[in-house]
Amino acid sequence: MPGAYDRSRREAVVRRVSPNFDRALSKYFGTRTPDPVAAQGAHDAYVMALRAHGTEVEVLDALTDHPDCCFVEDCAVMIDGVALISNLGAPSRVGEEVAVAQYLSEDSDILRMPEGATLDGGDVFFFDDRYLIGLSTRTNQAGADFLAEQVKSEGFDYELIDIPLSTLHLTTVCSSPREGTLVVAEGHLNEGQIGHLADEILWVPNSDTYAANTIGYSSDRVIIADGYASTRQVMLDAGFSITSVDMDAIRQADGSLTCLSVFNR
Repeated sequence: MPGAYDRSRREAVVRRVSPNFDRALSKYFGTRTPDPVAAQGAHDAYVMALRAHGTEVEVLDALTDHPDCCFVEDCAVMIDGVALISNLGAPSRVGEEVAVAQYLSEDSDILRMPEGATLDGGDVFFFDDRYLIGLSTRTNQAGADFLAEQVKSEGFDYELIDIPLSTLHLTTVCSSPREGTLVVAEGHLNEGQIGHLADEILWVPNSDTYAANTIGYSSDRVIIADGYASTRQVMLDAGFSITSVDMDAIRQADGSLTCLSVFNR
């Protein structure tokens, strides 16, 4: 039922890094060719962090033919026990969703999107009592509208947010580590778009844009990317207990913390 989301994050599915990760899509954050070995090391540390916070993690095998396959967040959106399977917005990534859907189908009903509608799960997150849905280069109007119809039918509200060309996804620049709070990178979204949504907005500097993607747990615990001192201080000042993970190798393919998981419970 709609209501405050406790961020218990009991279960998640992830997927190992493709051996061809060096061919992953990279436009926004990458400063060098992605390294599959280094990325798998970062991925392993990430999974350890989730498990340390009490999340049971299922690890799927990597896909050789899909360099971006570790970014499973884009493959599905969970709606009250129903898994909406994405029509991925990047043509090279179509097919990544198959194994994710197969796994989620063991415990969830599966919902498919209509042809012509595209959506990446990275443009969506559940914020307490509503879904925030980004319109981006990966998620088109038809995809956003289809998702909005589904969440409304389940009794949830939603908000459509235009995502600027300066970033990839909604979750690239915005996340919610606890009830009522949004962490937002300066220079991408403005107060008019999101100010009415949250009781508290923690703005992080544009130079720390990557660190705006966080994973919140109950009791003000949060996982953040390592190496962003300004964001770390913002989170400490707001009362969070912090675990940091070195995500630099994942960052080279424009991936962030939440990109690596679908939290299905």
